[in-house]
This record gives sequence, structure tokens and C-alpha cells, in this order.
Amino acid sequence: MNLGDILTTRQIVPELKATSRWEAIDELIGVLVDSGRILPEHREPVTAVVKKREQSMSTGIGFGIGIPHASTDVITEVVAAFGRSRRGVNFDALDNQPVHLVTLFLVPQGQFQRHLHTLAGIAKVLRRDDFLKALESAPTAEAMMAVIRDFSSGR
Repeated sequence: MNLGDILTTRQIVPELKATSRWEAIDELIGVLVDSGRILPEHREPVTAVVKKREQSMSTGIGFGIGIPHASTDVITEVVAAFGRSRRGVNFDALDNQPVHLVTLFLVPQGQFQRHLHTLAGIAKVLRRDDFLKALESAPTAEAMMAVIRDFSSGR
């Protein structure tokens, strides 16, 4: 499972409005609702489970990357939203640096292996300098999606 498999253009925000990790999480969950990936009535329970996970330890893994994630019983397949912030988001990251790329993903409850594989796949591609440079220069959600598909396919 990779980013190219779980994202669509509608699930990408080329410039996040958020300035904090909590705002970024809310904004990306809103993207999942707006794109039909989660139902509007599930917004609050999803927000609660993601924020609970985030309170245990920041998912700002360093290098300008944040990967908030959680398991929930209100979805049946892995879903994700991706946001970029050129100015940076205060994410309480492990390296105390602002986060510029945020990938929020949700996995159905009880799918621990899928959760780990998805997290590992996302982290692997997000750590590539060539991927980060290509994403940084992509002007639109469509261009960002093309970069994500290209690199997620094993380039």
C-alpha cells in the first residue's frame, strides 16, 4: 500500500492554511469528508481518534514531515489526505522543526499489519530528497499527484 494507491487529486492540499498540528489534522480530515472518503457524521469520531493518537506522541517525525494516523471502525479501507505548507506547521516534531508535508491516513480497526505497512511505505517515500524536491516544485494538486504516483510506483 503506497501513497499513489490511497490518494486522489481531491485529497491533496497544495497549501495548507493550518499553522499548528491540530489545525492541520482538522483541515485534512475536512478534505476526507469533502472528498467523500469519510462520512460527515464520522468527522468528530475520526478527529477524536487521530488527536488521541497524536497526544500520546507527535507524529512529526522530523525532516519537515508529519504523518498523523489512527485506526477506526468507521471506515472499511485505508484512506488518506496529503497537505503541503510552504511556510511550515508547528507540529511539535521530534527535531523541533516546522513540518512542510503532512500525510494523514486512517486504517480500518483491527488491521495492524496494514497499518504498519502503510506507515512504512509513506515514510519511505517521504524521506527521499528527490521526491521532496519534485513535490516542492509541483504547483498544483494535479502536479503533486503526478509526482506521488511516479515515486510511489517504485521509481
